[in-house]
Amino acid sequence: MAHRTGKRYYSQLIERLNRHPQGAPPSKTLYSILQILFTEEEARLVSTLPIKPFTAGKASKIWKTKLVEARNALESMADKALLVDFEKDGETHYVLPPPMAGFIEFSMMRVRDDIDQKLLAELFHQYINVEEDFIKALMGRGETRFGRVFIQEGVLSSENSLHVLDYERATQVIDTASDIGVSMCYCRHKMEHLGKACDAPMDICMTFNTAGSSLIRHGHARRVEVTEAHDLLAQAWENNLVQFGENNRIGVNFICNCCTCCCEAMIAARKFGIMQAVHTSNFVVQSKVNECKGCGKCEQVCPVEALTLVSANNPLKPKQNKILVDQTLCLGCGVCVRSCKNGAMYLERRPERILTPLDTTHRTVLMAIERGMLEHLIFDNRVLFSHRMLAALLGVILRLPPVKQIMAGKQVKSRYLEKLISWMNY
Repeated sequence: MAHRTGKRYYSQLIERLNRHPQGAPPSKTLYSILQILFTEEEARLVSTLPIKPFTAGKASKIWKTKLVEARNALESMADKALLVDFEKDGETHYVLPPPMAGFIEFSMMRVRDDIDQKLLAELFHQYINVEEDFIKALMGRGETRFGRVFIQEGVLSSENSLHVLDYERATQVIDTASDIGVSMCYCRHKMEHLGKACDAPMDICMTFNTAGSSLIRHGHARRVEVTEAHDLLAQAWENNLVQFGENNRIGVNFICNCCTCCCEAMIAARKFGIMQAVHTSNFVVQSKVNECKGCGKCEQVCPVEALTLVSANNPLKPKQNKILVDQTLCLGCGVCVRSCKNGAMYLERRPERILTPLDTTHRTVLMAIERGMLEHLIFDNRVLFSHRMLAALLGVILRLPPVKQIMAGKQVKSRYLEKLISWMNY
């Protein structure tokens, strides 16, 4: 009986994860991952938590336990980086982060002896890189992505620099963050356990603001000052790493420094490139044919294989090559421009600016609208029958025929979104 009960708790946890727009498709592998990360009791407790941030008092009412017991349970899970905690109005609030970017990465951002990280790495690889349902759902549904590429600022021309907004600069994220933490790269740490890691720097991925503060407080990240963070960013540029961060204008919680071979965002961008799995920068690369020497260095460093070395078709120089750019795949990261010593590669602005959500709440709501899951955000306390009923009603609206659903989505985005965000206080 206990075995059946435990299985039920993990199933309920999976259901809870999938009420968030960044969910996790059920599978045996996911079940095994959650068994490592969460105890049965933690799975039971977390499965009833709301999506919006909550206090220990709120949790104690949902769980029907004493306040001190609820607080102890929440602190224990924050220590394990299963929950993120932060101070607001003099009181501690908690939130269950999505699997990615969230507790999946957090579990591998330092060396730990309380869990089997090698087994966990193998399970993550199976669930994300082999089975693919999770990564397809995360990066292939709707128009709004959870992450975006930051431009490598050093390759911008003087003219282009005028058109890069502050929130598009990794340096600005660093300069304005309330807290900065540095941890191991989850992706390379995972691949290290599989014997496939590259030699790119490991301790170089950054968390900021709310997430950074929580991870630092619980020992999952090392606090650094602005100067060291800039030094790490320069180190990332020197190693041709791509800056991939949270898709917000304000309150960015993470910037990963991604290699082409280990990092899941870059792997997904290559696998599902035509689907635009990753939001690009507002630039795209171009090549000056007359200055290209055909050396192929830019092709080698491109993280998404958007560059191809082809024949220049020059009858006077039959062995001459040139670079062909696939602009539908290009991330606009600028790594190739920095690698070209001949000045043949340059960035130009895209015809249409990529729109970036205001903050985490704005992005989450947009993703929920596009994925037909808005009811889970508005009525997310499933312990209350009234919320379940209202969620079902709103769910019917969101399952209208496609044309009407698109119309409703546009109305919510344009007319009611700011009020909704204020009301949710997400």
